[in-house]
Amino acid sequence: MFGLSDWILPQQKKITMEWLEGLGLLGLFIGTFLAATIFPFSSDALYLAILAATQNPVSCLLVGTLGNWLGSVLTYWIGWIGKWEWIQKWFKVKPETLQKQKERIDRYGVWLALTAWVPFIGDVIAIALGFYKTRPGWTMILLLVGKFARFLVWNMIYGLL
Repeated sequence: MFGLSDWILPQQKKITMEWLEGLGLLGLFIGTFLAATIFPFSSDALYLAILAATQNPVSCLLVGTLGNWLGSVLTYWIGWIGKWEWIQKWFKVKPETLQKQKERIDRYGVWLALTAWVPFIGDVIAIALGFYKTRPGWTMILLLVGKFARFLVWNMIYGLL
C-alpha cells in the first residue's frame, strides 16, 4: 500500500541530491563521503551530475575518490570497534549477513576492499573488513585503489559520451 512515507523519502533524497549538486565539488565530497557510510544514496549519480556541471574530470576524480574513500575508512573503523548490536542497529546489517562476509574475508582477505565501491554491498564489506580486523594498512590502500578505479571508469565512460 502506498503511504506518505513512500512519497517523502524519495522527495528527501531528491532535495538532498539537488542541494549537494548545488555545492559543486564540496557537495561531491560530502555526498561521496556520506554515501560510503550509512546514508543510502548513489554517489555515482551525484558524481556524474557534478562531472557534467563542472567539466573538470581531474578535480571530480580526486574529490570523489577522497570523499568516498574517507567514508569507507570511517565505516571500516566503525566495524573495527563495533559490536553486533551496533552494526545491526545503525547499519541494518543482520548477523547472518556479517557471517556470510566472514566466509568471504576468510577466503579473500583484504583484497575484498577493492570491491567496497559496489552499491549496496560495499558498506557491508567495509564494515565486515573492520569487524573481522583485516590489516588496516593494506585495507586502506586497497579501499583507495578501488574507489579511485571506480571514478576513473566513470570519467572514461563520460569522456566517450
